[in-house]
Amino acid sequence: MTSDVATPQFTTRQVEIVELLAAGLSNDELGERLGISPRTAKAHCDTLRAKLGVNRRRQIPVAYRIVTGDDPLRQSLVAAQAENGG
Repeated sequence: MTSDVATPQFTTRQVEIVELLAAGLSNDELGERLGISPRTAKAHCDTLRAKLGVNRRRQIPVAYRIVTGDDPLRQSLVAAQAENGG
């Protein structure tokens, strides 16, 4: 049986936001890291919450993984392994 609900599409920036949320960054930290205002970071989070159908910001990374099958922490883990020589 197939689902009538289409999988949401994510921009490169939205994927960056999801990855940074999964790493635990606040809106202020997101803004600093990406060169955007904390208000813009919040707007991205609000858009992601709506797209993913979740009520809380902290639910975004888990919902993203469920919807896409991609682990938002994967990039962070790969970078950490490289830094540690592994």
